[in-house]
Amino acid sequence: MKTYEEILKGIHPADAEAVKAAEEYMDCLIKPLGSLGKLETMAIKMAGITGQVKNAPEKRCSIVMVADNEICEEGVSGSPQDITVMLTEHMAKGVCGMGTLSAYANADIKIVDLGIRTDVDNPGIINRKIRYGAANFAKEPAMTREEAIRAIEVGIEMVGKAVEEGYQILGTGEMGIGNTSSTSAILMCLTGLSAEVAVGKGGGLTDEALIHKKEVITRALELHRPDPQDPIDVLSKVGGLDIAGMAGCFLAAAYYRVPIVIDGVISAVAALVAYRINPAVKDFMFSSHHSIEPAYDLIMKELGMEPILNLDMRLGEGTGCPLAFHIIGSACYMMSHMYTFEQFQHDQTYRIDLRK
Repeated sequence: MKTYEEILKGIHPADAEAVKAAEEYMDCLIKPLGSLGKLETMAIKMAGITGQVKNAPEKRCSIVMVADNEICEEGVSGSPQDITVMLTEHMAKGVCGMGTLSAYANADIKIVDLGIRTDVDNPGIINRKIRYGAANFAKEPAMTREEAIRAIEVGIEMVGKAVEEGYQILGTGEMGIGNTSSTSAILMCLTGLSAEVAVGKGGGLTDEALIHKKEVITRALELHRPDPQDPIDVLSKVGGLDIAGMAGCFLAAAYYRVPIVIDGVISAVAALVAYRINPAVKDFMFSSHHSIEPAYDLIMKELGMEPILNLDMRLGEGTGCPLAFHIIGSACYMMSHMYTFEQFQHDQTYRIDLRK
């Protein structure tokens, strides 16, 4: 398994020559220039990731990181904490939201226990437990720096194994009651945004409970004062094991040069952490869908990205990824199978560039 330090040394930006070749090839296809919009930019981005103009990301897998968060003790979640283990078990059966959407997309799921508060004996759940839930960061750091790096390295391990198994596109997902509080705390620290704009209702809170949640997170940041220039410090003090694990997935995807899809707001903040560690990782990311959580738009602005879909989703789990797999795959299929004007033997001098 590659270590965190080894991965960082091996991350390089997208292949600029492949991007240029893909752009030129795209403009030779039998269609008005720019007429397929974001499908064109997706196919071109894939070329920069793999170094090949034509791609077929048909073997698909999402990696779902699972961990509890003891910040729930502060009354910041509308759901009971035992939902974490219950939904994780149902995900392994394929009967929850992520399971059903992945089955329809012909996508596999790797479920990883980084920190469920109870022991889970299930062959469908990979045991990489680091601790029994992140600590209540309203009172103490969520984890040690060493534990945060270990969680990142679990993500690195999972991506490395997926690449060995031949997966051509990866998704990210999570399960862990209370993790929108960690998400908001990380975003506030990294960007300097206030709780008023960065904290949302998560899985469901009353207006009064939302006010309380904002107060809890604000006080926690004042207590720990994470260093915004050190993403690992931020993760260890106010983060979650699931977020750290997904950050490792994004870093490893860049190292192994495979496309990786952001789900909702929680995996988006993990992507932001990875981006702050090494900005080149952005070249390997796609954002699946718009999340209603207010932090999501703020993260996308920071990353300079736009989601593929807007379906008013806010479930999490990784549910946006199998939906995005279809569309990214369609973009690549178009690039690989559409005729060029040369093949069609037709003049193309009349074409107008719709992108201008």
